[in-house]
Amino acid sequence: MNHNTPITPPPPPLSPHTGRAQRLASAAQLRAQGIPAGEVAARCRPGAWQQLLPGVFLLQPGAPTSEDRLHAALLYARGNGAVPPQGPEPMITGLAALALHRFSAVPTLTALERIDVLVPRTRRLRSTGWVRVVRAADSPEPVELTGLPVAPVARAVADAVSGLSDPETVRRLLTEAVRGGHCEPGTVVRELSRARLLTRPHVVDAVDALLAEGRSCSEGRLYEMVRDFALPDPVWNVDLRLPGGPHLGGVDAYWPDQAVAVELDTRAPRQDEDALWSEYTRKREHLERLGITVVHLTPRKLREAMEQQATVVRTALMAASDRQPAAYVVVLPR
Repeated sequence: MNHNTPITPPPPPLSPHTGRAQRLASAAQLRAQGIPAGEVAARCRPGAWQQLLPGVFLLQPGAPTSEDRLHAALLYARGNGAVPPQGPEPMITGLAALALHRFSAVPTLTALERIDVLVPRTRRLRSTGWVRVVRAADSPEPVELTGLPVAPVARAVADAVSGLSDPETVRRLLTEAVRGGHCEPGTVVRELSRARLLTRPHVVDAVDALLAEGRSCSEGRLYEMVRDFALPDPVWNVDLRLPGGPHLGGVDAYWPDQAVAVELDTRAPRQDEDALWSEYTRKREHLERLGITVVHLTPRKLREAMEQQATVVRTALMAASDRQPAAYVVVLPR
């Protein structure tokens, strides 16, 4: 053998979990398996191992797959240690997480230039290469997709939006989150508010479109509930007033003969949430003092338990004959 004789690279270490050759490992994991740093460096040559991120190695030749990049990002975020640090586990977030949630409005995993990883705020970790570190004071409970910890949709949307400046892209993400049935508008807006993104004009414009989208979907489900469960036809989207008196407020559906109103709660968390809630409460209490039963429905209840909500409305309508007659109110189109 001379110096020109090719040296066959040693096989990669075996995974302690599967017994199969590992594709990825951290420097600390390799040390724990008896492979010192000098040997790791020697193996990182063309056609053998590759360093993907600081302290994270691909133990195979060839380009890393999208799955390799996701696992490498999580391995880096865990601190490259053989034993994970204390606290919540890091998780994939941002556009990569939305791709795993099968959003059509985001690039495929192979096309993404960057992978966002959510870590606790107390972690000392810097963004590097194609990994962006996103810090969270309170980490959400991850969902498992393709065996990876992934941020829930609302949090992933907020983390994605924080790095986007194109209004149309932001609007598409928010709309798909709601129209695709992934989460409620209020949940998305709460995460955007927590990330302090509601000061950006293009995000505020997208939120306004999101809330309109959410209300439209909820109104459609309310019409569907009345039709599919054979409830009496109400008058839709009306304002109530006392004769010659003050405006009592608008309701989404009203049955005048039974004095039953349905109100959809499509509010989203904003800075004036307490004031809005007080206004809703005052209106409801005023109507109930006049003998009008107010049924309060949320978009989530309509989506997940429509039959149950139809029973609630039907019960209120049937109970009208047992109540004292309600005050006369004027019903006007809204």
